[in-house]
Amino acid sequence: MRKSYFTSESVTEGHPDKVCDRIADKILDLLLEKDPMSRCACEVIAESGHVHIMGEITSKANIDYEKAAREVIKEIGYTKDEYGFTDRCDITCSIHKQSPDIAMGVDDSIESKNSGEKSTGAGDQGMMFGFACSETENFMPLPIQLANSLTAGLTALRKSRIINYLRPDGKSQVTVEYHDGKAKRIEAIVVSAQHDPEIDIETLRKDIFEKLILKAIPPELIDEDTKIFINPTGRFVLGGPANDTGLTGRKIIADTYGGYSRHGGGSFSGKDPTKVDRSAAYMARFIAKHIVASGIAEKCEIQLSYAIGVAKPLSVFVDTFGTGKIPESDIEKWIEKNIDLRPDAIISTLGLRSPIYYGTSAYGHFGKQYLPWEGFSPRLIDSIENLKSSY
Repeated sequence: MRKSYFTSESVTEGHPDKVCDRIADKILDLLLEKDPMSRCACEVIAESGHVHIMGEITSKANIDYEKAAREVIKEIGYTKDEYGFTDRCDITCSIHKQSPDIAMGVDDSIESKNSGEKSTGAGDQGMMFGFACSETENFMPLPIQLANSLTAGLTALRKSRIINYLRPDGKSQVTVEYHDGKAKRIEAIVVSAQHDPEIDIETLRKDIFEKLILKAIPPELIDEDTKIFINPTGRFVLGGPANDTGLTGRKIIADTYGGYSRHGGGSFSGKDPTKVDRSAAYMARFIAKHIVASGIAEKCEIQLSYAIGVAKPLSVFVDTFGTGKIPESDIEKWIEKNIDLRPDAIISTLGLRSPIYYGTSAYGHFGKQYLPWEGFSPRLIDSIENLKSSY
């Protein structure tokens, strides 16, 4: 038996980088509500007393960027002066339209220039990964699922005032022990929760253990040897953008699979679906989830790669990590035959021109059942069953 450990972390919506992701995706949703064809590559920086919104936006929609940012900051909970960062902070913008050099490739792909049939080209080059596994009911790796449960729970306890001294920033980390690749128990849990200065550390640790950890973590995974660290330094009063500069796209591992799967490097928040960094990563997850749910493999990772201005992917790669019941080369052929991976098709299949992105900007982009890439296609299910029956 090989014993191994894997760790994933998550952060709350009040983490400085997540504040920026949420503002960027709020702006994207507002644009898509008024103009579904909006092009958006929005970046945000947040620091003590200031937010700066920047990027390339081409849209028929007129929205108030400053108002959108203030609403997000207020909703997160940064409303008190003692936090060092509030919804009354200075906000500046420097927005310009999408570069015509990029737009010409997105508007008309190389294929459409050659055939005359109009199609959207990929908004950039790059590689994207999607992953699914049978460890959990929602086909997510256990470490990141539990880490997200802790941070989402921390926010819920704060906003419901069940723990009324909590502040918006916070982190979690979960280490799972595996035996021959199967999750068996939790080796360690770390929770760091921002708090008001007057609360004593023992009260905080007791509350977090009883009201968060015991509620969010299945009890059968915790034993007497599980190490639990709650605010290890003993004090976490100053947090959020007042404590550390925030930036969009800096939590891409927490956004995806907690490091359990490979990552192409592109971030998601603030990007419209013509950016394959986002849309192709969602489609890759959609495909991987179908493959694992079908029983073809216990784990599946899909890699797609694109060139700017080219509609069809340059490559499709499948890795089932030795758990596949069908050769990976045959799964790749099945994907290429049955799934249209051009940007327009991805957008249409998953309904990506809808304002659905704000909900993805905290606690992960995957594993939430209401998101379209977490659903299943009856056509693909039937097609996979046909593939299985040929073996």
